[in-house]
Amino acid sequence: MAGTTKEGKGFVPKILAFSTNNISDPGIDLAGSSHMHYPPSVMVVSMPCTSGIKPGWILHAVEKGFDGIFIAADGEECAYLPDCSERASNIVKNAQALLQQNGYEPERIKMSAICSVCAEPFTNQIKAFYQIIQKMGPARKG
Repeated sequence: MAGTTKEGKGFVPKILAFSTNNISDPGIDLAGSSHMHYPPSVMVVSMPCTSGIKPGWILHAVEKGFDGIFIAADGEECAYLPDCSERASNIVKNAQALLQQNGYEPERIKMSAICSVCAEPFTNQIKAFYQIIQKMGPARKG
């Protein structure tokens, strides 16, 4: 079962990826339709805007078994808010602090701007993050 074995080769990290309907979703979909491979233990959840993510959701996801959280951010292309990037950056900082306050490593969160045609950057980013989480081992309170 994903995420349940000990550190090392047998450990399969479970990663929750937040994406956005208009910007990063098309890029992630393009990765799939182009048969670009990324770990099957990545679960993608779509939202209208990156700034809608709540730090508590990230903590909840880690507490419920996700080993890492990847935020495929809108960057400067957000259709909803002109300061979305700044808000998203603050959300990540607050979520990292919340994880740390609850005994988890703040490095379990990664945010990267992923555009609508960024299939290859997405697969590269998620594979690299997967390897980092794999080296860290399962999320547990420290």
